[in-house]
Amino acid sequence: MKRVMSSLTLAASLCLSATASQAATVHYWYHLDNADNTMSDLITKFEKANPGIKIDAENIPWNSYYDNLYTSLVGGNAPDAAMVKSFALPRLHEMEALEPLDDYINKWSGKGDLLENTVDIARGGMDKQYYLPVQYIVSYLYYRTDYFEKAGLTPPKTCDEFYADIKKLTQDTNGDGKTDIYGFGFRGGVGGQDMWAPLVMPAGGEFSKGGLTKPAVLQASQRIVDAYKAGEFPPSATTDGFKDIIGAFKAGKTAMTIHHIGSANDLVAVLGDKVSAVPLPACNEKRWAPIAVESNAIFATAADKEATWKWIAFLSSHENNAQFNRATGQLPVTKSDTKTWKTHPQRFIDATVNSLPDAHDYPNTPQLSDFINTVWPVNMQQAMLGQITVEQMNRKIESLFSPQ
Repeated sequence: MKRVMSSLTLAASLCLSATASQAATVHYWYHLDNADNTMSDLITKFEKANPGIKIDAENIPWNSYYDNLYTSLVGGNAPDAAMVKSFALPRLHEMEALEPLDDYINKWSGKGDLLENTVDIARGGMDKQYYLPVQYIVSYLYYRTDYFEKAGLTPPKTCDEFYADIKKLTQDTNGDGKTDIYGFGFRGGVGGQDMWAPLVMPAGGEFSKGGLTKPAVLQASQRIVDAYKAGEFPPSATTDGFKDIIGAFKAGKTAMTIHHIGSANDLVAVLGDKVSAVPLPACNEKRWAPIAVESNAIFATAADKEATWKWIAFLSSHENNAQFNRATGQLPVTKSDTKTWKTHPQRFIDATVNSLPDAHDYPNTPQLSDFINTVWPVNMQQAMLGQITVEQMNRKIESLFSPQ
Protein backbone atom coordinates (compact mmCIF):
# COMPACT_ATOMS: atom_id res chain seq x y z
CA MET A 1 0.00 0.00 0.00
CA LYS A 2 2.83 2.36 0.88
CA ARG A 3 4.42 1.57 -2.47
CA VAL A 4 1.13 2.43 -4.26
CA MET A 5 0.76 5.71 -2.34
CA SER A 6 4.35 6.58 -3.07
CA SER A 7 3.78 5.96 -6.76
CA LEU A 8 0.65 8.11 -6.73
CA THR A 9 2.48 10.92 -4.92
CA LEU A 10 5.31 10.80 -7.44
CA ALA A 11 2.85 10.84 -10.35
CA ALA A 12 1.01 13.82 -8.89
CA SER A 13 4.29 15.63 -8.35
CA LEU A 14 5.36 14.99 -11.91
CA CYS A 15 1.98 16.18 -13.19
CA LEU A 16 2.21 19.44 -11.25
CA SER A 17 5.77 19.92 -12.42
CA ALA A 18 4.72 19.41 -16.03
CA THR A 19 1.83 21.88 -15.64
CA ALA A 20 4.17 24.48 -14.15
CA SER A 21 6.66 24.02 -16.95
CA GLN A 22 3.89 24.46 -19.52
CA ALA A 23 2.77 27.82 -18.07
CA ALA A 24 3.51 30.58 -20.59
CA THR A 25 4.99 33.95 -19.68
CA VAL A 26 4.21 36.82 -22.04
CA HIS A 27 6.73 39.66 -21.92
CA TYR A 28 4.97 42.93 -22.81
CA TRP A 29 6.24 46.48 -23.21
CA TYR A 30 4.06 49.58 -22.97
CA HIS A 31 4.35 53.27 -22.18
CA LEU A 32 2.14 55.45 -20.01
CA ASP A 33 2.86 59.14 -19.44
CA ASN A 34 1.80 58.89 -15.80
CA ALA A 35 4.09 56.36 -14.11
CA ASP A 36 1.52 56.00 -11.31
CA ASN A 37 -0.85 54.33 -13.79
CA THR A 38 -0.01 50.67 -14.08
CA MET A 39 -1.34 47.57 -15.80
CA SER A 40 -1.55 45.60 -12.54
CA ASP A 41 -5.35 45.40 -12.31
CA LEU A 42 -5.70 44.31 -15.93
CA ILE A 43 -2.93 41.74 -15.49
CA THR A 44 -4.62 40.30 -12.40
CA LYS A 45 -7.93 40.06 -14.26
CA PHE A 46 -6.31 38.40 -17.28
CA GLU A 47 -4.28 35.88 -15.28
CA LYS A 48 -7.37 34.88 -13.28
CA ALA A 49 -9.22 34.16 -16.54
CA ASN A 50 -6.16 32.48 -18.10
CA PRO A 51 -4.44 30.52 -15.29
CA GLY A 52 -1.87 29.01 -17.66
CA ILE A 53 -0.47 32.41 -18.72
CA LYS A 54 1.60 34.91 -16.76
CA ILE A 55 2.11 38.51 -17.91
CA ASP A 56 5.42 40.28 -17.38
CA ALA A 57 4.60 43.90 -18.31
CA GLU A 58 7.16 46.70 -18.28
CA ASN A 59 6.44 50.43 -18.59
CA ILE A 60 9.26 51.80 -20.77
CA PRO A 61 9.94 55.58 -20.64
CA TRP A 62 8.62 57.27 -23.79
CA ASN A 63 11.77 59.26 -24.58
CA SER A 64 13.73 56.03 -25.07
CA TYR A 65 10.89 53.68 -25.99
CA TYR A 66 11.70 53.05 -29.65
CA ASP A 67 15.45 53.13 -29.20
CA ASN A 68 15.05 50.37 -26.62
CA LEU A 69 12.60 48.45 -28.79
CA TYR A 70 14.74 48.47 -31.94
CA THR A 71 17.85 47.59 -29.93
CA SER A 72 16.09 44.68 -28.26
CA LEU A 73 14.90 43.33 -31.60
CA VAL A 74 18.39 43.48 -33.08
CA GLY A 75 19.91 42.02 -29.93
CA GLY A 76 17.52 39.08 -29.75
CA ASN A 77 15.99 39.99 -26.39
CA ALA A 78 12.78 41.69 -27.53
CA PRO A 79 9.47 41.41 -25.69
CA ASP A 80 6.79 39.09 -27.06
CA ALA A 81 4.46 42.03 -27.72
CA ALA A 82 4.50 45.80 -27.36
CA MET A 83 2.51 48.97 -27.89
CA VAL A 84 3.43 50.47 -31.26
CA LYS A 85 2.58 53.60 -33.23
CA SER A 86 1.89 53.86 -36.95
CA PHE A 87 5.17 55.55 -37.81
CA ALA A 88 7.11 52.49 -36.59
CA LEU A 89 5.31 50.06 -38.91
CA PRO A 90 7.53 50.49 -42.01
CA ARG A 91 10.73 49.96 -40.07
CA LEU A 92 9.41 47.01 -38.07
CA HIS A 93 8.11 45.43 -41.28
CA GLU A 94 11.45 46.00 -43.00
CA MET A 95 13.15 44.28 -40.06
CA GLU A 96 10.76 41.31 -40.50
CA ALA A 97 10.04 41.72 -36.80
CA LEU A 98 6.25 41.37 -36.86
CA GLU A 99 3.86 38.44 -36.72
CA PRO A 100 0.83 38.69 -39.07
CA LEU A 101 -2.43 38.89 -37.15
CA ASP A 102 -4.99 38.29 -39.92
CA ASP A 103 -5.81 34.71 -38.94
CA TYR A 104 -6.06 35.56 -35.26
CA ILE A 105 -8.35 38.56 -35.90
CA ASN A 106 -10.60 36.70 -38.34
CA LYS A 107 -11.25 33.95 -35.75
CA TRP A 108 -11.67 36.39 -32.86
CA SER A 109 -15.14 37.01 -31.40
CA GLY A 110 -14.22 40.63 -30.63
CA LYS A 111 -13.52 41.57 -34.25
CA GLY A 112 -17.00 43.02 -34.85
CA ASP A 113 -16.76 45.32 -31.83
CA LEU A 114 -13.74 47.23 -33.16
CA LEU A 115 -14.26 50.65 -34.76
CA GLU A 116 -13.69 49.87 -38.43
CA ASN A 117 -11.62 52.90 -39.34
CA THR A 118 -9.13 52.21 -36.56
CA VAL A 119 -8.44 48.74 -37.97
CA ASP A 120 -7.97 50.06 -41.51
CA ILE A 121 -5.62 52.82 -40.38
CA ALA A 122 -3.65 50.44 -38.14
CA ARG A 123 -3.06 48.27 -41.23
CA GLY A 124 -1.04 51.14 -42.70
CA GLY A 125 -1.45 50.06 -46.31
CA MET A 126 0.35 46.77 -45.71
CA ASP A 127 -0.72 43.56 -47.43
CA LYS A 128 -1.22 41.96 -44.01
CA GLN A 129 -2.54 43.17 -40.66
CA TYR A 130 0.33 43.43 -38.19
CA TYR A 131 -1.23 45.82 -35.66
CA LEU A 132 -4.26 45.37 -33.38
CA PRO A 133 -5.67 48.80 -32.36
CA VAL A 134 -5.84 49.56 -28.64
CA GLN A 135 -6.44 53.34 -28.47
CA TYR A 136 -6.88 56.34 -30.74
CA ILE A 137 -7.28 60.10 -30.98
CA VAL A 138 -8.56 62.30 -33.81
CA SER A 139 -7.83 66.01 -34.18
CA TYR A 140 -10.76 68.40 -34.08
CA LEU A 141 -11.40 72.13 -33.61
CA TYR A 142 -11.48 73.61 -30.11
CA TYR A 143 -13.32 76.92 -29.81
CA ARG A 144 -14.20 79.40 -27.09
CA THR A 145 -17.98 79.34 -26.80
CA ASP A 146 -18.09 82.70 -25.00
CA TYR A 147 -16.10 84.46 -27.73
CA PHE A 148 -18.28 82.99 -30.46
CA GLU A 149 -21.49 83.90 -28.65
CA LYS A 150 -20.37 87.48 -28.07
CA ALA A 151 -19.42 87.83 -31.76
CA GLY A 152 -22.71 86.27 -32.90
CA LEU A 153 -20.91 83.39 -34.61
CA THR A 154 -21.41 79.64 -34.84
CA PRO A 155 -18.51 77.17 -35.18
CA PRO A 156 -17.20 77.12 -38.77
CA LYS A 157 -18.23 74.25 -41.02
CA THR A 158 -16.16 75.27 -44.05
CA CYS A 159 -12.71 76.72 -44.60
CA ASP A 160 -14.19 79.97 -45.88
CA GLU A 161 -16.16 80.33 -42.64
CA PHE A 162 -13.06 79.35 -40.65
CA TYR A 163 -10.89 82.11 -42.10
CA ALA A 164 -13.72 84.64 -41.87
CA ASP A 165 -14.20 83.78 -38.18
CA ILE A 166 -10.47 84.09 -37.52
CA LYS A 167 -10.57 87.62 -38.88
CA LYS A 168 -13.67 88.61 -36.86
CA LEU A 169 -12.37 87.11 -33.62
CA THR A 170 -8.96 88.81 -33.79
CA GLN A 171 -9.59 91.81 -31.56
CA ASP A 172 -8.10 94.72 -29.66
CA THR A 173 -10.48 94.52 -26.71
CA ASN A 174 -9.26 97.55 -24.73
CA GLY A 175 -8.50 100.02 -27.52
CA ASP A 176 -4.78 100.34 -26.84
CA GLY A 177 -3.85 99.48 -30.42
CA LYS A 178 -2.57 96.00 -29.52
CA THR A 179 -4.22 92.68 -30.30
CA ASP A 180 -5.58 90.98 -27.17
CA ILE A 181 -7.33 88.01 -28.79
CA TYR A 182 -6.09 86.18 -31.87
CA GLY A 183 -8.55 84.27 -34.00
CA PHE A 184 -6.50 81.08 -34.12
CA GLY A 185 -3.63 79.51 -32.24
CA PHE A 186 -1.44 77.98 -34.94
CA ARG A 187 1.32 75.52 -34.07
CA GLY A 188 4.34 76.21 -36.24
CA GLY A 189 6.64 74.00 -34.21
CA VAL A 190 7.00 70.22 -34.21
CA GLY A 191 3.58 68.57 -34.39
CA GLY A 192 1.99 71.47 -36.24
CA GLN A 193 1.53 69.42 -39.39
CA ASP A 194 -1.76 68.36 -37.79
CA MET A 195 -2.98 71.95 -38.24
CA TRP A 196 -1.55 72.42 -41.73
CA ALA A 197 -2.80 69.16 -43.27
CA PRO A 198 -6.54 69.63 -42.52
CA LEU A 199 -6.44 73.03 -44.23
CA VAL A 200 -4.33 71.95 -47.22
CA MET A 201 -4.81 68.27 -48.06
CA PRO A 202 -8.55 68.52 -48.95
CA ALA A 203 -7.54 70.70 -51.93
CA GLY A 204 -6.25 67.55 -53.60
CA GLY A 205 -2.95 67.29 -51.75
CA GLU A 206 -0.93 64.10 -51.97
CA PHE A 207 2.43 63.18 -50.48
CA SER A 208 3.93 62.43 -53.87
CA LYS A 209 5.67 64.18 -56.75
CA GLY A 210 3.41 67.01 -57.93
CA GLY A 211 0.88 66.22 -55.20
CA LEU A 212 1.55 69.33 -53.11
CA THR A 213 2.27 71.83 -55.89
CA LYS A 214 -1.12 71.75 -57.56
CA PRO A 215 -2.56 75.29 -57.85
CA ALA A 216 -5.40 74.58 -55.40
CA VAL A 217 -3.02 73.08 -52.84
CA LEU A 218 -0.65 76.05 -53.08
CA GLN A 219 -3.58 78.41 -52.67
CA ALA A 220 -4.69 76.54 -49.54
CA SER A 221 -1.15 76.74 -48.13
CA GLN A 222 -0.97 80.45 -48.90
CA ARG A 223 -4.14 81.15 -46.89
CA ILE A 224 -2.35 79.96 -43.74
CA VAL A 225 0.62 82.24 -44.39
CA ASP A 226 -1.64 85.17 -45.24
CA ALA A 227 -3.61 84.79 -41.99
CA TYR A 228 -0.36 84.88 -40.02
CA LYS A 229 0.89 87.94 -41.88
CA ALA A 230 -2.45 89.65 -41.26
CA GLY A 231 -1.87 89.33 -37.52
CA GLU A 232 -4.62 86.76 -36.98
CA PHE A 233 -2.27 84.24 -35.32
CA PRO A 234 -0.05 85.06 -32.32
CA PRO A 235 3.36 86.45 -33.40
CA SER A 236 5.01 83.39 -31.80
CA ALA A 237 3.02 81.00 -34.01
CA THR A 238 6.06 80.26 -36.19
CA THR A 239 7.65 78.24 -33.39
CA ASP A 240 4.74 77.55 -31.01
CA GLY A 241 4.48 73.98 -29.76
CA PHE A 242 1.82 72.05 -27.88
CA LYS A 243 2.24 73.80 -24.52
CA ASP A 244 2.18 77.20 -26.22
CA ILE A 245 -1.07 76.73 -28.12
CA ILE A 246 -2.87 75.15 -25.16
CA GLY A 247 -1.52 77.78 -22.76
CA ALA A 248 -2.65 80.63 -25.00
CA PHE A 249 -6.09 79.07 -25.42
CA LYS A 250 -6.54 78.61 -21.66
CA ALA A 251 -5.37 82.18 -21.06
CA GLY A 252 -7.98 83.55 -23.47
CA LYS A 253 -5.43 84.78 -26.00
CA THR A 254 -6.80 82.66 -28.85
CA ALA A 255 -10.37 81.87 -29.90
CA MET A 256 -9.72 78.58 -31.69
CA THR A 257 -7.05 75.93 -31.97
CA ILE A 258 -6.68 72.37 -33.20
CA HIS A 259 -5.84 69.40 -30.99
CA HIS A 260 -7.52 66.23 -29.75
CA ILE A 261 -9.40 64.83 -26.77
CA GLY A 262 -6.18 64.38 -24.82
CA SER A 263 -6.40 68.09 -23.91
CA ALA A 264 -10.12 68.15 -23.12
CA ASN A 265 -10.12 67.56 -19.37
CA ASP A 266 -7.26 70.00 -18.80
CA LEU A 267 -9.08 72.71 -20.76
CA VAL A 268 -12.39 72.07 -19.01
CA ALA A 269 -10.68 72.32 -15.62
CA VAL A 270 -9.76 75.92 -16.49
CA LEU A 271 -12.53 77.06 -18.84
CA GLY A 272 -15.54 74.93 -17.94
CA ASP A 273 -18.39 75.41 -20.42
CA LYS A 274 -16.46 78.16 -22.21
CA VAL A 275 -14.70 75.51 -24.30
CA SER A 276 -16.23 73.11 -26.76
CA ALA A 277 -15.22 71.23 -29.91
CA VAL A 278 -16.52 70.35 -33.36
CA PRO A 279 -15.11 68.42 -36.34
CA LEU A 280 -12.58 70.30 -38.43
CA PRO A 281 -14.00 72.54 -41.18
CA ALA A 282 -14.50 71.10 -44.65
CA CYS A 283 -12.17 72.61 -47.23
CA ASN A 284 -13.10 72.09 -50.89
CA GLU A 285 -16.10 70.17 -49.51
CA LYS A 286 -13.80 67.60 -47.88
CA ARG A 287 -12.49 67.04 -44.38
CA TRP A 288 -9.06 65.71 -43.49
CA ALA A 289 -8.86 64.88 -39.79
CA PRO A 290 -5.47 63.62 -38.58
CA ILE A 291 -5.80 60.41 -36.60
CA ALA A 292 -3.31 58.59 -34.42
CA VAL A 293 -4.12 54.96 -33.77
CA GLU A 294 -1.89 53.17 -31.31
CA SER A 295 -1.83 49.40 -31.41
CA ASN A 296 -0.30 46.27 -30.00
CA ALA A 297 1.87 43.99 -32.10
CA ILE A 298 3.21 40.49 -31.65
CA PHE A 299 6.84 40.01 -32.59
CA ALA A 300 7.93 37.13 -34.78
CA THR A 301 10.28 35.95 -32.02
CA ALA A 302 7.47 35.59 -29.43
CA ALA A 303 7.93 32.34 -27.51
CA ASP A 304 4.22 31.52 -27.32
CA LYS A 305 2.26 33.37 -29.97
CA GLU A 306 -1.12 31.93 -28.96
CA ALA A 307 -0.70 33.13 -25.37
CA THR A 308 0.57 36.51 -26.59
CA TRP A 309 -2.44 36.89 -28.88
CA LYS A 310 -4.80 36.16 -25.98
CA TRP A 311 -3.18 39.00 -24.03
CA ILE A 312 -3.34 41.69 -26.73
CA ALA A 313 -6.87 40.61 -27.73
CA PHE A 314 -7.87 40.95 -24.07
CA LEU A 315 -6.62 44.56 -24.05
CA SER A 316 -8.74 45.40 -27.12
CA SER A 317 -11.89 43.76 -25.77
CA HIS A 318 -15.03 45.23 -24.19
CA GLU A 319 -14.50 46.70 -20.68
CA ASN A 320 -10.79 45.85 -20.67
CA ASN A 321 -10.17 48.38 -23.43
CA ALA A 322 -12.08 51.01 -21.48
CA GLN A 323 -9.99 50.29 -18.38
CA PHE A 324 -6.80 50.51 -20.44
CA ASN A 325 -7.75 53.90 -21.89
CA ARG A 326 -8.77 55.37 -18.58
CA ALA A 327 -5.09 54.93 -17.69
CA THR A 328 -3.78 56.40 -20.97
CA GLY A 329 -6.30 59.26 -21.36
CA GLN A 330 -7.12 58.32 -24.94
CA LEU A 331 -10.22 56.70 -26.44
CA PRO A 332 -11.33 53.06 -26.62
CA VAL A 333 -11.35 51.31 -29.99
CA THR A 334 -14.39 49.20 -29.13
CA LYS A 335 -17.87 50.27 -30.20
CA SER A 336 -19.38 49.01 -26.95
CA ASP A 337 -17.00 50.97 -24.71
CA THR A 338 -17.37 54.08 -26.86
CA LYS A 339 -21.13 54.12 -26.16
CA THR A 340 -20.60 54.20 -22.39
CA TRP A 341 -17.40 56.27 -22.24
CA LYS A 342 -17.57 58.90 -19.46
CA THR A 343 -13.92 59.78 -18.89
CA HIS A 344 -14.25 62.90 -21.07
CA PRO A 345 -17.23 65.27 -21.39
CA GLN A 346 -19.67 64.09 -24.06
CA ARG A 347 -19.18 67.05 -26.41
CA PHE A 348 -15.54 66.07 -26.95
CA ILE A 349 -16.42 62.42 -27.47
CA ASP A 350 -19.02 63.47 -30.06
CA ALA A 351 -16.49 65.68 -31.86
CA THR A 352 -14.06 62.77 -32.01
CA VAL A 353 -16.52 60.09 -33.12
CA ASN A 354 -18.08 62.42 -35.71
CA SER A 355 -14.59 63.03 -37.12
CA LEU A 356 -13.81 59.35 -37.62
CA PRO A 357 -15.37 59.04 -41.11
CA ASP A 358 -12.98 61.76 -42.32
CA ALA A 359 -9.92 60.52 -40.44
CA HIS A 360 -6.63 60.22 -42.33
CA ASP A 361 -3.12 59.17 -41.44
CA TYR A 362 0.17 60.26 -42.98
CA PRO A 363 2.11 57.94 -45.29
CA ASN A 364 3.67 55.07 -43.37
CA THR A 365 7.13 55.52 -44.84
CA PRO A 366 10.60 55.86 -43.32
CA GLN A 367 10.53 59.57 -44.26
CA LEU A 368 7.61 60.36 -41.95
CA SER A 369 9.75 61.02 -38.89
CA ASP A 370 11.85 63.61 -40.75
CA PHE A 371 8.69 65.24 -42.11
CA ILE A 372 7.23 65.70 -38.63
CA ASN A 373 10.39 66.63 -36.75
CA THR A 374 12.34 68.78 -39.21
CA VAL A 375 11.16 69.22 -42.80
CA TRP A 376 7.65 70.47 -42.08
CA PRO A 377 8.38 72.80 -39.11
CA VAL A 378 11.54 74.31 -40.64
CA ASN A 379 9.90 75.06 -43.98
CA MET A 380 6.60 76.19 -42.47
CA GLN A 381 8.44 78.70 -40.31
CA GLN A 382 10.42 80.00 -43.28
CA ALA A 383 7.26 80.36 -45.37
CA MET A 384 5.43 82.23 -42.60
CA LEU A 385 8.38 84.60 -42.21
CA GLY A 386 8.54 85.22 -45.96
CA GLN A 387 11.96 83.61 -46.37
CA ILE A 388 10.64 81.11 -48.91
CA THR A 389 7.40 80.78 -50.87
CA VAL A 390 4.74 78.18 -50.11
CA GLU A 391 5.63 76.57 -53.44
CA GLN A 392 9.23 76.16 -52.31
CA MET A 393 8.02 74.77 -49.00
CA ASN A 394 5.70 72.23 -50.59
CA ARG A 395 8.33 71.16 -53.13
CA LYS A 396 10.71 70.36 -50.29
CA ILE A 397 8.03 68.20 -48.65
CA GLU A 398 7.36 66.50 -52.00
CA SER A 399 11.04 65.77 -52.51
CA LEU A 400 11.22 64.11 -49.09
CA PHE A 401 8.49 61.63 -49.94
CA SER A 402 9.38 61.33 -53.65
CA PRO A 403 13.13 61.71 -54.01
CA GLN A 404 14.49 62.00 -57.55
